Amino acid sequence: MELKVSTRSHAGHALVAITGEIDLYTAPHLQSEFTRLLQEGPSRVVIDMSAVDFCDSTGMNVLLSALKRMKEQGGALDVAAPRPAVRKILQVTGLDSVFTVHDEVPQEFLIAEGS
Repeated sequence: MELKVSTRSHAGHALVAITGEIDLYTAPHLQSEFTRLLQEGPSRVVIDMSAVDFCDSTGMNVLLSALKRMKEQGGALDVAAPRPAVRKILQVTGLDSVFTVHDEVPQEFLIAEGS
């Protein structure tokens, strides 16, 4: 399955919407998008995972790497709206206590999306 990544930035915040499966084959695409985004220096990034069907350990490592880089820059990276399968992976691995996980995309990001 193909991985689609779209990013919207507004006022130092970025919303990264991911669609598809994050695995060994698609993770490099996501990694390159995060690398590009983090060069812009947003203070907060929210990853909308509502359309992610599957995420393996390679994908989780990409998310962890992005989180680490954001923290090094003094920023924050949150995960929003993970589907049950992805939420279970976060819980089983203990990553739900590493990431701030929102049940849905925070309202301020939805407002920024429409502007």
